[in-house]
Amino acid sequence: MNTPEQRNDPARRRRFALRLGIPLVVAGLAAGALWYATRPKPVTVVVAQADVGRVENTVANTRAGSVMACRRAKLAPPAGGRIERLNVREGDRVRTGQVLLTLWSDDLTARERVSREQLQTARARVREACELAKASARDATRARELHGRGFVSQEAVERASADAAAKQAGCDSASTQVGEAEARIQASRADTDRTVLRAPFAGIVAEVNGELGEYLTPSPPGIPTLPAVDLIDDSCIYVSAPIDEVDAAQLKVGMTGRITLDAYRGTHFAGKLRRIAPYVLAVEKQARTVEVEVEFARPADASHLLIGYSADIEIVVTGRDSVVRIPTSALMPGNRVLALGPDGVLQERSIETGLSNWEYTEVKSGIASGDRVVTSLEREGVKAGAHAVAEQKAAPKPPAE
Repeated sequence: MNTPEQRNDPARRRRFALRLGIPLVVAGLAAGALWYATRPKPVTVVVAQADVGRVENTVANTRAGSVMACRRAKLAPPAGGRIERLNVREGDRVRTGQVLLTLWSDDLTARERVSREQLQTARARVREACELAKASARDATRARELHGRGFVSQEAVERASADAAAKQAGCDSASTQVGEAEARIQASRADTDRTVLRAPFAGIVAEVNGELGEYLTPSPPGIPTLPAVDLIDDSCIYVSAPIDEVDAAQLKVGMTGRITLDAYRGTHFAGKLRRIAPYVLAVEKQARTVEVEVEFARPADASHLLIGYSADIEIVVTGRDSVVRIPTSALMPGNRVLALGPDGVLQERSIETGLSNWEYTEVKSGIASGDRVVTSLEREGVKAGAHAVAEQKAAPKPPAE
Protein backbone atom coordinates (compact mmCIF):
# COMPACT_ATOMS: atom_id res chain seq x y z
CA MET A 1 0.00 0.00 0.00
CA ASN A 2 1.35 3.36 -1.08
CA THR A 3 1.80 6.02 1.48
CA PRO A 4 0.45 9.57 0.90
CA GLU A 5 3.97 10.76 0.27
CA GLN A 6 4.39 8.18 -2.52
CA ARG A 7 1.05 9.06 -4.12
CA ASN A 8 1.96 12.74 -4.24
CA ASP A 9 5.36 12.08 -5.79
CA PRO A 10 5.54 14.07 -9.11
CA ALA A 11 7.82 11.59 -10.81
CA ARG A 12 5.45 8.79 -10.00
CA ARG A 13 2.49 10.71 -11.46
CA ARG A 14 4.38 11.38 -14.72
CA ARG A 15 5.17 7.69 -15.13
CA PHE A 16 1.52 6.82 -14.61
CA ALA A 17 0.32 9.39 -17.14
CA LEU A 18 2.86 8.17 -19.66
CA ARG A 19 1.72 4.55 -19.26
CA LEU A 20 -1.91 5.63 -19.72
CA GLY A 21 -1.34 8.08 -22.65
CA ILE A 22 0.69 5.84 -24.94
CA PRO A 23 -2.16 3.35 -25.52
CA LEU A 24 -4.60 6.23 -26.09
CA VAL A 25 -2.32 7.82 -28.71
CA VAL A 26 -1.84 4.48 -30.42
CA ALA A 27 -5.60 3.88 -30.44
CA GLY A 28 -6.22 7.35 -31.91
CA LEU A 29 -3.65 6.83 -34.66
CA ALA A 30 -5.16 3.47 -35.53
CA ALA A 31 -8.66 4.97 -35.74
CA GLY A 32 -7.40 7.77 -37.97
CA ALA A 33 -5.62 5.33 -40.25
CA LEU A 34 -8.75 3.18 -40.47
CA TRP A 35 -10.90 6.22 -41.38
CA TYR A 36 -8.39 7.40 -43.98
CA ALA A 37 -8.24 3.96 -45.58
CA THR A 38 -12.00 3.47 -45.70
CA ARG A 39 -13.14 7.03 -46.50
CA PRO A 40 -14.87 7.50 -49.93
CA LYS A 41 -12.41 8.60 -52.57
CA PRO A 42 -13.19 11.88 -54.38
CA VAL A 43 -14.55 11.52 -57.93
CA THR A 44 -12.71 13.07 -60.83
CA VAL A 45 -14.89 15.51 -62.77
CA VAL A 46 -14.52 17.73 -65.80
CA VAL A 47 -15.31 21.30 -64.89
CA ALA A 48 -15.80 24.49 -66.87
CA GLN A 49 -15.61 28.01 -65.54
CA ALA A 50 -18.58 30.28 -65.99
CA ASP A 51 -17.50 33.32 -67.97
CA VAL A 52 -18.90 36.43 -69.62
CA GLY A 53 -19.51 36.36 -73.36
CA ARG A 54 -22.07 36.09 -76.16
CA VAL A 55 -24.95 33.61 -76.20
CA GLU A 56 -27.11 33.03 -79.25
CA ASN A 57 -30.43 31.36 -79.85
CA THR A 58 -29.89 29.31 -83.00
CA VAL A 59 -31.71 26.90 -85.27
CA ALA A 60 -29.83 23.94 -86.75
CA ASN A 61 -30.60 21.36 -89.41
CA THR A 62 -32.16 18.03 -88.46
CA ARG A 63 -30.20 15.99 -91.03
CA ALA A 64 -26.96 16.65 -92.84
CA GLY A 65 -27.19 19.10 -95.70
CA SER A 66 -25.10 19.32 -98.86
CA VAL A 67 -22.98 21.87 -100.66
CA MET A 68 -24.83 22.67 -103.89
CA ALA A 69 -24.03 24.62 -107.04
CA CYS A 70 -26.27 27.51 -108.07
CA ARG A 71 -26.36 26.00 -111.56
CA ARG A 72 -25.93 22.37 -112.48
CA ALA A 73 -27.06 20.76 -115.74
CA LYS A 74 -27.17 17.10 -116.68
CA LEU A 75 -26.78 17.43 -120.43
CA ALA A 76 -27.54 15.11 -123.34
CA PRO A 77 -28.11 15.72 -127.07
CA PRO A 78 -31.81 15.93 -128.01
CA ALA A 79 -31.21 13.33 -130.72
CA GLY A 80 -29.77 9.84 -130.44
CA GLY A 81 -26.71 8.76 -132.30
CA ARG A 82 -23.15 7.48 -132.23
CA ILE A 83 -20.51 9.67 -130.57
CA GLU A 84 -18.26 11.00 -133.33
CA ARG A 85 -16.18 13.49 -131.31
CA LEU A 86 -15.77 13.82 -127.54
CA ASN A 87 -14.11 17.14 -126.77
CA VAL A 88 -14.04 17.14 -122.94
CA ARG A 89 -13.00 14.97 -120.04
CA GLU A 90 -14.03 14.94 -116.40
CA GLY A 91 -12.50 17.91 -114.58
CA ASP A 92 -12.20 20.12 -117.69
CA ARG A 93 -13.29 23.74 -117.46
CA VAL A 94 -15.44 24.92 -120.35
CA ARG A 95 -16.78 28.26 -121.53
CA THR A 96 -20.30 29.15 -122.57
CA GLY A 97 -21.14 27.72 -126.00
CA GLN A 98 -18.14 25.39 -126.16
CA VAL A 99 -18.79 22.13 -128.04
CA LEU A 100 -18.73 19.21 -125.61
CA LEU A 101 -19.44 16.32 -127.96
CA THR A 102 -20.72 15.68 -131.50
CA LEU A 103 -22.76 12.76 -132.82
CA TRP A 104 -22.31 11.22 -136.26
CA SER A 105 -24.32 13.34 -138.70
CA ASP A 106 -22.92 12.80 -142.20
CA ASP A 107 -26.42 12.12 -143.53
CA LEU A 108 -27.76 15.35 -142.07
CA THR A 109 -24.77 17.30 -143.39
CA ALA A 110 -25.35 15.89 -146.86
CA ARG A 111 -29.03 16.80 -146.66
CA GLU A 112 -28.09 20.35 -145.72
CA ARG A 113 -25.68 20.47 -148.67
CA VAL A 114 -28.48 19.38 -151.01
CA SER A 115 -30.71 22.12 -149.59
CA ARG A 116 -28.02 24.71 -150.27
CA GLU A 117 -27.67 23.55 -153.88
CA GLN A 118 -31.43 23.74 -154.26
CA LEU A 119 -31.29 27.29 -153.01
CA GLN A 120 -28.78 28.24 -155.68
CA THR A 121 -30.99 26.63 -158.34
CA ALA A 122 -34.03 28.46 -157.01
CA ARG A 123 -32.20 31.78 -157.11
CA ALA A 124 -31.14 31.15 -160.72
CA ARG A 125 -34.75 30.39 -161.63
CA VAL A 126 -35.81 33.63 -159.97
CA ARG A 127 -33.36 35.61 -162.06
CA GLU A 128 -34.55 33.86 -165.23
CA ALA A 129 -38.25 34.19 -164.51
CA CYS A 130 -38.01 37.78 -163.35
CA GLU A 131 -35.99 38.85 -166.43
CA LEU A 132 -38.63 37.28 -168.67
CA ALA A 133 -41.30 39.08 -166.66
CA LYS A 134 -39.50 42.40 -167.18
CA ALA A 135 -39.25 41.76 -170.94
CA SER A 136 -42.93 40.84 -171.16
CA ALA A 137 -43.84 43.98 -169.23
CA ARG A 138 -41.89 46.11 -171.71
CA ASP A 139 -43.60 44.34 -174.64
CA ALA A 140 -46.98 45.02 -173.11
CA THR A 141 -46.11 48.70 -172.69
CA ARG A 142 -45.02 49.00 -176.33
CA ALA A 143 -48.18 47.22 -177.49
CA ARG A 144 -50.34 49.74 -175.66
CA GLU A 145 -48.36 52.60 -177.22
CA LEU A 146 -48.72 51.13 -180.73
CA HIS A 147 -52.42 50.52 -180.15
CA GLY A 148 -52.78 54.21 -179.32
CA ARG A 149 -51.26 55.08 -182.69
CA GLY A 150 -53.46 52.55 -184.47
CA PHE A 151 -50.70 50.14 -185.47
CA VAL A 152 -51.85 47.06 -183.45
CA SER A 153 -55.22 45.70 -182.50
CA GLN A 154 -56.77 45.62 -179.05
CA GLU A 155 -56.44 41.83 -179.10
CA ALA A 156 -52.66 42.10 -179.47
CA VAL A 157 -52.52 44.45 -176.50
CA GLU A 158 -54.52 42.04 -174.38
CA ARG A 159 -52.28 39.11 -175.35
CA ALA A 160 -49.15 41.13 -174.47
CA SER A 161 -50.64 42.17 -171.10
CA ALA A 162 -51.69 38.61 -170.28
CA ASP A 163 -48.23 37.32 -171.17
CA ALA A 164 -46.61 39.99 -168.94
CA ALA A 165 -48.90 39.07 -166.04
CA ALA A 166 -48.12 35.36 -166.46
CA LYS A 167 -44.39 36.03 -166.55
CA GLN A 168 -44.66 38.17 -163.41
CA ALA A 169 -46.54 35.34 -161.66
CA GLY A 170 -43.72 33.01 -162.65
CA CYS A 171 -41.23 35.46 -161.11
CA ASP A 172 -43.23 35.59 -157.89
CA SER A 173 -43.50 31.81 -157.82
CA ALA A 174 -39.75 31.40 -158.28
CA SER A 175 -39.14 33.86 -155.43
CA THR A 176 -41.36 31.74 -153.19
CA GLN A 177 -39.28 28.70 -154.06
CA VAL A 178 -36.23 30.57 -152.80
CA GLY A 179 -37.93 31.03 -149.45
CA GLU A 180 -38.79 27.33 -149.35
CA ALA A 181 -35.18 26.42 -150.10
CA GLU A 182 -33.95 28.71 -147.33
CA ALA A 183 -36.43 27.13 -144.89
CA ARG A 184 -35.19 23.65 -145.88
CA ILE A 185 -31.64 24.79 -145.10
CA GLN A 186 -32.71 26.06 -141.68
CA ALA A 187 -34.49 22.76 -140.98
CA SER A 188 -31.41 20.79 -142.03
CA ARG A 189 -29.20 23.01 -139.89
CA ALA A 190 -31.53 22.47 -136.91
CA ASP A 191 -31.32 18.72 -137.41
CA THR A 192 -27.53 18.98 -137.52
CA ASP A 193 -27.45 21.15 -134.37
CA ARG A 194 -29.37 18.42 -132.54
CA THR A 195 -26.28 16.26 -132.87
CA VAL A 196 -23.98 18.85 -131.26
CA LEU A 197 -23.91 19.28 -127.47
CA ARG A 198 -22.77 22.74 -126.31
CA ALA A 199 -22.17 24.13 -122.82
CA PRO A 200 -25.12 26.34 -121.77
CA PHE A 201 -22.88 28.11 -119.23
CA ALA A 202 -19.27 28.22 -118.12
CA GLY A 203 -18.30 25.62 -115.53
CA ILE A 204 -16.49 22.41 -114.78
CA VAL A 205 -17.28 18.97 -116.22
CA ALA A 206 -18.17 16.73 -113.29
CA GLU A 207 -18.99 13.56 -115.19
CA VAL A 208 -18.89 12.15 -118.74
CA ASN A 209 -20.95 9.08 -119.60
CA GLY A 210 -19.89 7.80 -122.99
CA GLU A 211 -16.90 7.06 -125.17
CA LEU A 212 -16.08 7.50 -128.84
CA GLY A 213 -18.19 5.16 -130.93
CA GLU A 214 -20.81 4.53 -128.25
CA TYR A 215 -24.46 5.15 -129.00
CA LEU A 216 -26.35 7.77 -127.00
CA THR A 217 -30.10 7.42 -126.53
CA PRO A 218 -32.30 10.28 -125.31
CA SER A 219 -34.28 9.59 -122.15
CA PRO A 220 -37.83 8.39 -122.88
CA PRO A 221 -40.55 10.33 -121.02
CA GLY A 222 -40.59 9.34 -117.35
CA ILE A 223 -37.51 7.11 -117.64
CA PRO A 224 -34.36 9.01 -116.59
CA THR A 225 -31.03 7.86 -118.00
CA LEU A 226 -27.47 8.88 -117.27
CA PRO A 227 -26.53 12.30 -118.68
CA ALA A 228 -23.90 12.46 -121.37
CA VAL A 229 -22.20 15.36 -119.53
CA ASP A 230 -22.78 16.62 -116.00
CA LEU A 231 -21.82 20.31 -115.96
CA ILE A 232 -21.45 22.34 -112.75
CA ASP A 233 -21.13 26.09 -112.36
CA ASP A 234 -18.94 26.16 -109.24
CA SER A 235 -18.56 29.95 -109.25
CA CYS A 236 -21.64 30.15 -107.01
CA ILE A 237 -22.32 27.60 -104.26
CA TYR A 238 -24.61 27.34 -101.24
CA VAL A 239 -25.72 24.81 -98.62
CA SER A 240 -29.13 23.18 -98.71
CA ALA A 241 -30.33 21.51 -95.49
CA PRO A 242 -33.62 20.46 -93.83
CA ILE A 243 -34.95 22.37 -90.80
CA ASP A 244 -37.63 21.03 -88.48
CA GLU A 245 -41.02 22.53 -89.32
CA VAL A 246 -41.34 23.89 -85.76
CA ASP A 247 -38.06 25.82 -86.01
CA ALA A 248 -38.73 27.06 -89.54
CA ALA A 249 -41.39 29.48 -88.28
CA GLN A 250 -38.65 31.54 -86.57
CA LEU A 251 -36.60 32.05 -89.71
CA LYS A 252 -36.48 35.01 -92.08
CA VAL A 253 -34.51 35.47 -95.26
CA GLY A 254 -31.35 37.49 -94.57
CA MET A 255 -30.58 36.05 -91.12
CA THR A 256 -26.91 35.32 -90.46
CA GLY A 257 -25.56 31.92 -89.63
CA ARG A 258 -22.62 29.55 -89.65
CA ILE A 259 -21.72 26.66 -91.93
CA THR A 260 -19.61 23.70 -90.85
CA LEU A 261 -18.36 20.83 -92.98
CA ASP A 262 -17.20 17.37 -91.98
CA ALA A 263 -14.27 17.76 -94.35
CA TYR A 264 -13.08 20.88 -92.48
CA ARG A 265 -13.69 20.14 -88.82
CA GLY A 266 -13.13 23.10 -86.51
CA THR A 267 -13.66 25.62 -89.31
CA HIS A 268 -16.75 27.83 -89.46
CA PHE A 269 -17.88 29.66 -92.58
CA ALA A 270 -20.05 32.75 -92.24
CA GLY A 271 -23.35 32.43 -94.07
CA LYS A 272 -26.65 34.16 -94.80
CA LEU A 273 -30.09 32.62 -95.21
CA ARG A 274 -31.09 33.12 -98.85
CA ARG A 275 -34.19 30.96 -99.28
CA ILE A 276 -36.88 29.18 -97.27
CA ALA A 277 -38.88 26.57 -99.17
CA PRO A 278 -42.56 27.55 -99.47
CA TYR A 279 -43.75 24.09 -98.46
CA VAL A 280 -43.19 21.39 -95.84
CA LEU A 281 -41.52 18.20 -96.99
CA ALA A 282 -43.29 15.11 -95.64
CA VAL A 283 -41.35 11.86 -95.98
CA GLU A 284 -42.66 8.61 -94.53
CA LYS A 285 -41.11 7.66 -91.17
CA GLN A 286 -39.26 10.98 -90.96
CA ALA A 287 -40.00 14.26 -89.22
CA ARG A 288 -41.57 16.94 -91.40
CA THR A 289 -38.98 19.45 -92.48
CA VAL A 290 -38.57 22.64 -94.47
CA GLU A 291 -35.65 22.92 -96.89
CA VAL A 292 -33.57 26.08 -96.47
CA GLU A 293 -30.62 27.45 -98.39
CA VAL A 294 -27.69 29.30 -96.82
CA GLU A 295 -25.17 31.08 -99.02
CA PHE A 296 -21.56 31.79 -98.07
CA ALA A 297 -21.10 35.37 -96.87
CA ARG A 298 -17.61 35.43 -98.38
CA PRO A 299 -17.68 33.37 -101.60
CA ALA A 300 -13.89 33.53 -101.87
CA ASP A 301 -13.60 31.48 -98.66
CA ALA A 302 -15.62 28.68 -100.27
CA SER A 303 -13.94 28.67 -103.68
CA HIS A 304 -12.01 25.49 -102.84
CA LEU A 305 -15.01 23.49 -101.60
CA LEU A 306 -16.33 20.55 -103.58
CA ILE A 307 -19.93 20.20 -104.66
CA GLY A 308 -21.60 17.46 -102.64
CA TYR A 309 -19.71 17.96 -99.35
CA SER A 310 -21.91 17.17 -96.36
CA ALA A 311 -22.58 20.31 -94.35
CA ASP A 312 -24.42 21.55 -91.26
CA ILE A 313 -25.92 24.98 -90.78
CA GLU A 314 -26.68 27.05 -87.68
CA ILE A 315 -28.89 30.10 -88.17
CA VAL A 316 -28.79 32.83 -85.52
CA VAL A 317 -32.32 33.86 -84.50
CA THR A 318 -31.25 36.25 -81.70
CA GLY A 319 -28.21 36.87 -79.47
CA ARG A 320 -26.96 38.75 -76.40
CA ASP A 321 -23.46 39.99 -75.58
CA SER A 322 -21.67 40.30 -72.22
CA VAL A 323 -23.82 37.80 -70.29
CA VAL A 324 -22.77 35.12 -67.80
CA ARG A 325 -22.74 31.79 -69.60
CA ILE A 326 -21.98 28.15 -68.91
CA PRO A 327 -21.57 25.19 -71.26
CA THR A 328 -24.96 23.70 -72.07
CA SER A 329 -23.54 20.26 -71.28
CA ALA A 330 -23.43 21.28 -67.58
CA LEU A 331 -27.19 21.85 -67.42
CA MET A 332 -29.34 19.19 -65.71
CA PRO A 333 -33.14 18.79 -65.96
CA GLY A 334 -35.02 21.46 -64.04
CA ASN A 335 -32.35 24.09 -64.71
CA ARG A 336 -29.96 22.67 -62.15
CA VAL A 337 -26.17 22.46 -62.14
CA LEU A 338 -23.46 20.92 -59.98
CA ALA A 339 -20.86 23.44 -58.85
CA LEU A 340 -17.47 22.43 -57.45
CA GLY A 341 -16.95 24.46 -54.29
CA PRO A 342 -13.60 25.56 -52.86
CA ASP A 343 -13.89 22.78 -50.24
CA GLY A 344 -13.98 20.13 -52.99
CA VAL A 345 -17.64 19.24 -52.40
CA LEU A 346 -20.19 19.22 -55.23
CA GLN A 347 -23.06 21.62 -54.64
CA GLU A 348 -26.38 21.47 -56.49
CA ARG A 349 -27.68 24.88 -57.53
CA SER A 350 -30.87 25.99 -59.22
CA ILE A 351 -30.29 28.64 -61.86
CA GLU A 352 -32.39 30.96 -63.99
CA THR A 353 -31.54 30.56 -67.67
CA GLY A 354 -31.95 32.80 -70.68
CA LEU A 355 -30.87 32.20 -74.27
CA SER A 356 -29.44 28.79 -75.01
CA ASN A 357 -27.92 26.75 -77.82
CA TRP A 358 -26.03 23.49 -78.07
CA GLU A 359 -22.80 25.17 -76.89
CA TYR A 360 -23.65 27.83 -74.27
CA THR A 361 -26.55 28.73 -71.96
CA GLU A 362 -27.12 32.19 -70.51
CA VAL A 363 -27.33 32.29 -66.68
CA LYS A 364 -29.37 35.12 -65.16
CA SER A 365 -28.97 34.02 -61.53
CA GLY A 366 -27.60 31.16 -59.43
CA ILE A 367 -24.09 31.12 -60.91
CA ALA A 368 -21.53 33.91 -60.98
CA SER A 369 -18.68 34.45 -63.37
CA GLY A 370 -15.70 32.39 -62.22
CA ASP A 371 -17.74 29.57 -60.61
CA ARG A 372 -16.81 26.08 -61.69
CA VAL A 373 -19.59 23.82 -62.98
CA VAL A 374 -19.40 20.11 -63.77
CA THR A 375 -19.81 19.02 -67.40
CA SER A 376 -19.09 15.28 -66.90
CA LEU A 377 -22.50 14.55 -65.39
CA GLU A 378 -22.60 11.02 -66.76
CA ARG A 379 -19.71 9.76 -64.61
CA GLU A 380 -20.43 7.43 -61.71
CA GLY A 381 -20.55 9.05 -58.29
CA VAL A 382 -21.13 12.57 -59.60
CA LYS A 383 -23.88 13.92 -57.35
CA ALA A 384 -24.54 16.66 -54.83
CA GLY A 385 -22.50 16.31 -51.62
CA ALA A 386 -19.81 14.12 -53.18
CA HIS A 387 -16.15 15.03 -52.83
CA ALA A 388 -14.60 15.74 -56.19
CA VAL A 389 -11.40 16.92 -57.82
CA ALA A 390 -11.12 18.66 -61.16
CA GLU A 391 -9.62 16.60 -63.95
CA GLN A 392 -6.30 17.92 -65.10
CA LYS A 393 -5.79 18.31 -68.81
CA ALA A 394 -2.81 16.45 -70.21
CA ALA A 395 0.01 18.69 -71.30
CA PRO A 396 0.57 18.65 -75.08
CA LYS A 397 3.39 16.44 -76.24
CA PRO A 398 6.42 18.23 -77.65
CA PRO A 399 6.84 17.83 -81.40
CA ALA A 400 9.06 14.97 -82.48
CA GLU A 401 12.48 16.01 -83.62
